[in-house]
Amino acid sequence: MYFIKRILLVSLVLLMTSVSVKGQENLTGYWQPQFAVNYKVASAYSHNFSIANRNFLYENEDFTFRVKQLDFTHFSKLEIKDNQSIALGVMYRFYNSRENELRFTQQYNVTHKPFAIRFGHRFRAQQRITNSLTTHRFRYRFAMDFPLMGEKLDLGEPYFVGSFENLLSVAKQNSPEYDIRLVGQVGWELHGGMKLQIGVEYRMEDYTSNVPEHILFLLTSAQISL
Repeated sequence: MYFIKRILLVSLVLLMTSVSVKGQENLTGYWQPQFAVNYKVASAYSHNFSIANRNFLYENEDFTFRVKQLDFTHFSKLEIKDNQSIALGVMYRFYNSRENELRFTQQYNVTHKPFAIRFGHRFRAQQRITNSLTTHRFRYRFAMDFPLMGEKLDLGEPYFVGSFENLLSVAKQNSPEYDIRLVGQVGWELHGGMKLQIGVEYRMEDYTSNVPEHILFLLTSAQISL
């Protein structure tokens, strides 16, 4: 089992490196920090609040630093079985140089853990609303997470989270857009319900077009569960 985990982790890193190098001529790089708070309202019902901002690090083949956007997000989640949940979300995004966006999300999530690795399937429908356009987006994500030391995660020990996601965006008078996202992060669960994570995300946006856009993120996050 430990060997399988190492192979999965190394494969993900190599894939991210290869796609980012391939897309250097049309590559944008961001740093995206996030802070989130989770708290239970009832035994099967919980809320999540988060704030995140996205900052340019690499653009037009040059290194830079400037803010692109700021996101405020809320999710309400209801557990319908031990391994299944549904959720509703709302986000408001403040852009630095374009129309602000209101986004609604409907979500279904299911997980299973046959061994030390937990697998998850997430389905989302979203409505991205601006003054000039409403875009409907449909998303499927396959994810896995597992401890990096032994078969059980103890406080202070690292764990790995990886995911692959497909997205379809449709809007009136626009051609459908297909995106893929590949994420790998290492995290630590600490005392007091705190989790810290750091990792990378690769996106290929509108990959059926003649010139798809390649995007690479440096992700850092802190999460508190109350």
